[in-house]
Amino acid sequence: MTKESYQKIFRIVRSFPNGVVLLQMMNKMLTFAAAFCYIMSILVLGIQREWKGAAILILVPAVSFVAVSIFRSRYNAKRPYEKYGFIPLIPKNTQGKSFPSRHVFSIFVIGSTVLWFFPVAGVVICLLGILLALLRIIVGVHFPKDVIAGALFGILCGVLAKVLLGM
Repeated sequence: MTKESYQKIFRIVRSFPNGVVLLQMMNKMLTFAAAFCYIMSILVLGIQREWKGAAILILVPAVSFVAVSIFRSRYNAKRPYEKYGFIPLIPKNTQGKSFPSRHVFSIFVIGSTVLWFFPVAGVVICLLGILLALLRIIVGVHFPKDVIAGALFGILCGVLAKVLLGM
């Protein structure tokens, strides 16, 4: 996306009463909702004494998260607000580390892992992930390629883990 594309989106958002505040609230609510579904999934598996499942649900996202964090730290791609010199619509001052989006990666690796155990919850989390990906672009903290890569890497890690674990 170009600087002009982001500026146009920002103008549209700001044309709505409380548009920026609503996007900031949505960012937090989507993240919270996904985290809530994730924690509840782990708790349900624990209550059912499905220890292997609970361990998988914790370890796959955790190990994947560390790997993606290391990769993006080394790759260190600039964020839109760095490249184009604007202030994003949500408070953010991180320099670099834009590719892939870790928020989007996290929600998709969690969703694709939860999907093995609780299909409806996994689908809901992935749908929240789509909304979060769009939001991260709209507010100017990621490029489309960042969120697409985050989603694909998240899904790939979830599927790969399932294959490797023989589930």
